Amino acid sequence: MEPTTAAREPHKLTDKGQATRARILEHAAELIYAKGVHATNNEQVRRAAGVSGSQLNHYFPTKESLVLAVIAWQAGRVLALHRGEQFARFDTLGAFRKWAAFYVGYERAYQEGCSLGSLASEIIKTDLDVHDELASAFDQWRDIFREGIQHMQRLGRMSTEADPTQLANLLLAAFQGGMLLAQISRDITPLKDALQTAIDYVQTFATPSDADVLQAR
Repeated sequence: MEPTTAAREPHKLTDKGQATRARILEHAAELIYAKGVHATNNEQVRRAAGVSGSQLNHYFPTKESLVLAVIAWQAGRVLALHRGEQFARFDTLGAFRKWAAFYVGYERAYQEGCSLGSLASEIIKTDLDVHDELASAFDQWRDIFREGIQHMQRLGRMSTEADPTQLANLLLAAFQGGMLLAQISRDITPLKDALQTAIDYVQTFATPSDADVLQAR
C-alpha cells in the first residue's frame, strides 16, 4: 500500500534503518492486535522491538504516525499476497476457489482471523484520524477482486450483466464476516460456507465456456 502522504514515510533510510523500522512495525502490529490501540504504549513497543526511546520517536514521533504505519504495513502484506502470482489476477473462477481454499486450509485462520480486518475493527473505535487510510486499504483490496472480474468479462469468461463492484463487495464481505464468525466459534466452517456461497453466486454469471473449464479442474 502506498503511503497517503510523503511525510508519513521516512526518506532515504539506510538498510539498517529500514530493518529497524520494519521491526518496530511488526511488534507494534502484534501488540495492537493482542492488547488494542489504547492499551499499547511506547514502552511496550520499545521493549518488544528492542529499540531505545529515541529510536522509536525518530521513526514514529506520535502514536498516530505509528498507527498509520501499522495500517500501511498490514495492508501491504495482505495486498501483496492477493496481487501475487498465486491467484493469477483473479481472472478465473478457479482463482477465486483457490483463494478460498488457501484461507480455509490455513490451520490457524480461525484463531488469528484477518490481520487487516482485526486491526480495522480495533482502530475504528478510537479517535485517531486514520479512517481514510483504513478505507483506502479496503478499497484497494476490493479493487483487486473487481478488476479480476472485469478482466474475466473482457476475456468473455463472465457475463456483461455482472456488476464487478457489487460482486467484489460480496466477496470481501463474505471473507470478513466468515472470518469473524470462524473466530467466535473457533471453527473454520462459517468462513468455508460464506466463501463457497459467495463464489457460487459469482459463478452464476460465468459463461458456459468458463464453467466448463472450471468443472474440468
